[in-house]
Amino acid sequence: MLNSLTKIIFLSILLSIFSGASDSLSQEITNLSVITTEKTKYVPVYNREGTIYISLKHLAEALSVNYYQNDQTNKIELKFENYLLKATGKNPYIILTNKNNGNQKIFQLPTSTYVVDFRVYAPLEFILEPLQIAYGKELQFNPPSQLYVGKEVLVTEDKNNPVTLTTSNITGFSVDERANGTLIRINSNKRIPAFASSFKDDVLTIVFRQVSVDSLRVNFSDGKGLIKKIGAKNVGPDTEIKLTVGKEYTTNEVMNVDNSNDILITLHNRIFSRSETVDRMKDKWNFDVVVIDPGHGGKDPGAIGINGTKEKDINLAIGLKLGKLIEENMKNVKVVYTRKTDTFIDLYKRGKIANENNGKLFVSIHCNSTKKRPTDANGFEVYLLRPGRTKEAISIAETENSVIEFEENPGRYEKLTDENFILVSMAHAAYMKYSEKFSELLHKEFDKHDELNSRGVKQAGFYVLVGASMPSVLIETGFLTNSKDVKHLSTKKGQQKFAEYTFNAIKKYKEHYELMMQSE
Repeated sequence: MLNSLTKIIFLSILLSIFSGASDSLSQEITNLSVITTEKTKYVPVYNREGTIYISLKHLAEALSVNYYQNDQTNKIELKFENYLLKATGKNPYIILTNKNNGNQKIFQLPTSTYVVDFRVYAPLEFILEPLQIAYGKELQFNPPSQLYVGKEVLVTEDKNNPVTLTTSNITGFSVDERANGTLIRINSNKRIPAFASSFKDDVLTIVFRQVSVDSLRVNFSDGKGLIKKIGAKNVGPDTEIKLTVGKEYTTNEVMNVDNSNDILITLHNRIFSRSETVDRMKDKWNFDVVVIDPGHGGKDPGAIGINGTKEKDINLAIGLKLGKLIEENMKNVKVVYTRKTDTFIDLYKRGKIANENNGKLFVSIHCNSTKKRPTDANGFEVYLLRPGRTKEAISIAETENSVIEFEENPGRYEKLTDENFILVSMAHAAYMKYSEKFSELLHKEFDKHDELNSRGVKQAGFYVLVGASMPSVLIETGFLTNSKDVKHLSTKKGQQKFAEYTFNAIKKYKEHYELMMQSE
């Protein structure tokens, strides 16, 4: 094992290349800037047919490594703590010798080294492997402008393979503090196959399976926001990360990032906490407005049933019946509709309507469908606003979000993707426990249905829920591509039954909500 592993030096290399590539090494292009925690050194580099060559003598000096150079034979030997690295000018071989046992490993480069002004220049990209083994730290070259040095490297030896290189997978992180929570991005160069989390005594522990961590680079302390401290270590083949959080922490989510190996961790804050300000604004939280959002409408028919029924008509019929039940049985609750007729409303305007009317609950009503017609898939589904983790959730979100093609300015949604969508959805984190409670009540009510099954509570990234700053859900009432579902939902009796189940859930939710407000 290398003794120098405990000392990690972070180097940042900047190369500025003149335009055009030289066919020889007769022209110096620029200096390579080597920045350590202690000093800055400059190493001459050349460009030959797009390949960067670096002076081994100057690189050794920049890394504080002793060396011996013979100008007559054009040989240079870099003397690392546990290894000797030898190169010869105009020769394609690098010899790496283990000082502890004398074992040698010979590396053949795809191109020879060169000699300019008694300096041996080697192709940087191709000497990284022997260099990082000798130095004991990972070198990562991003041609032509950057070379990173200092990622954790472990070197082991055995009889069959004298030198084996293992690098860290998790190499860093970023923290984005928000008013209602915190987003942490864990950087990984390998797809993390699985993870598990637990919370105890203000410490959130997350274990990432089958990956290693550069523990010195995933370290954080004395935080002023929700996160107070971050620590990481390798535990066998896995990585364990511990997040110490403040008392305002409530819940978390851990998820993979699409088209990336990175992991996103969202930490949610409390929204309702007792204070003089909250007490003075108690009336603001009274459960007095329910917003009903019948999906689609006007030029947007939504899904088309196998019997020709249009989703927009079923959504509106159920929405109006639900509103009537609330108006007749909950006299202190105002009903606001995003639409009461067959009209088209932009997605962002639906949330705007809800906010302008100080809604306390947002219920968006839709019907499901599949590409296969007819389908065996059937039943109700309730969705919360979170980026979907399954192909099914992503597919449903894409279907519902496709309504923007009917809008005059669909470009407004272009940035609402991937990580940005997660940041936006964090605005709902403060209301999430209430959304989850209402979803649970809906599921229990739908489960009583004698004809349709309840498929449970799920999550997906719906644009329509983004704009509503209140507890919100999207309900898929049934599959219009299922003969039984569409037949039931096309009748007034079926629509009324669905409205009644939803009303019962709203009534129970109001009781729960008001009890929670009293205890805050």
